[in-house]
Amino acid sequence: MTETTSQAAVPPDSANPYARKSYRYFVLGVLTLVYALNFLDRQLLVILQEQIKAELLLSDTQLGLLSGFAFALFYVSCGIPIARWADQGTRRSIIALALSVWSVMTAASGLAQNYLHLLLARIGVGVGEAGGSPPAHSMISDIFRKEERATALSIYSIGIYIGILLGFALGGWVADTFGWRTAFFVVGLPGVLVAVFLRFTVKEPMRGWSEGRQADTTPAPPFRQVLGFLWSRRTFRNLALAGSLQALVIYGIGNWLPSYFLRNFEIGLTELGIWMALTSGFGGGAGSFFGGWMADRLGARDARWYVWGPAILMLAIAPVLLVILTTPTLLVALILTGVFHFLSASYLGPALAVSHGLVGLRMRALTSAIFFFFINLIGLGLGPVIVGYLSDSFAAGGNDDALAHAMLITGCFASLWAVLHYVLASRTVRADLDASPTNDGMSA
Repeated sequence: MTETTSQAAVPPDSANPYARKSYRYFVLGVLTLVYALNFLDRQLLVILQEQIKAELLLSDTQLGLLSGFAFALFYVSCGIPIARWADQGTRRSIIALALSVWSVMTAASGLAQNYLHLLLARIGVGVGEAGGSPPAHSMISDIFRKEERATALSIYSIGIYIGILLGFALGGWVADTFGWRTAFFVVGLPGVLVAVFLRFTVKEPMRGWSEGRQADTTPAPPFRQVLGFLWSRRTFRNLALAGSLQALVIYGIGNWLPSYFLRNFEIGLTELGIWMALTSGFGGGAGSFFGGWMADRLGARDARWYVWGPAILMLAIAPVLLVILTTPTLLVALILTGVFHFLSASYLGPALAVSHGLVGLRMRALTSAIFFFFINLIGLGLGPVIVGYLSDSFAAGGNDDALAHAMLITGCFASLWAVLHYVLASRTVRADLDASPTNDGMSA
């Protein structure tokens, strides 16, 4: 696929607010805050699920569906048409609208009287959150040059772990003090105010500004053309599979860690919430930044480091999980949870930077949505459900450590499989980036 364009390379326009570094990082900060709310609202259910299970009499499989497949199915189904809209429309306004929707639906989760009510509310959260990341990724790639793009996308991805930190700490305390319903209200409603702030303070960036382009008149290509182009690139195919398996580890293990600790150790919900906030928030945030920073530094010499880095860190996950899920010492397990989040969080910035480097300017939001389709349908959709199903099956067979065994089998198998696809991606990444329609490759 080639991208024809009437854009001319020009110096940055001083009248454009994005010509100011301070404004670029202000917008990145606002988008990161929105992403933090995205994961705060998404992951709140994880710390609340033991209380919800007791009140609504749910099984582990039903909990896995709530935090996994039911959410992910609508998230990925709506993500592609919304991303197509973002590649043609005003991305800033789409993000503000999406934030309003998922915030209201998070608050509505606190009104649920049965499993069906909660399921419908979670579906609503998934529909709203589908409009968050692909437009934001597209904006970030338009305002940060290719040499700093992985770092910028990794900073944005730190929002995941800020959200998880707040979800565990705030959600655990509010649920322990006032109940799980109040936690949904407290967390959900402030997002509407942030949506208004974003709408009136963030300017829509010009597409291709970071490549020095003056105006963009190129129409967005059809979905099938973008999908066909991406699937023709072996790098993207292997990145999508590696990222999906890594996400399966992140969600399959991360969504069940609070339940594992509550079932196997003497620890209160508030205390556990603080520990989960610290280990996942700081560990995952540090890993996310480190992954992008390392990729931009080493990738300047050889683009294969954009996939070699995540592969190396992913190799260490299996032994870390083995200790977490077998040690009888609570403190050791909790500290190593931070190491697990550091290792597993490293991939997203580099993977998105490579994916955007493969495609044209008006393909970036859709590229993110397609990438997220795979990682969320497989990772978020199947990860918690697989662990929940295995846990129920092992428990029915009389296994006293059913949940731990389910997490260990799922996490080790998926992490090693992901490494294989990162290695395969490293064999084609330089050639595929050189063939980019925008000639915006990163290979060296």
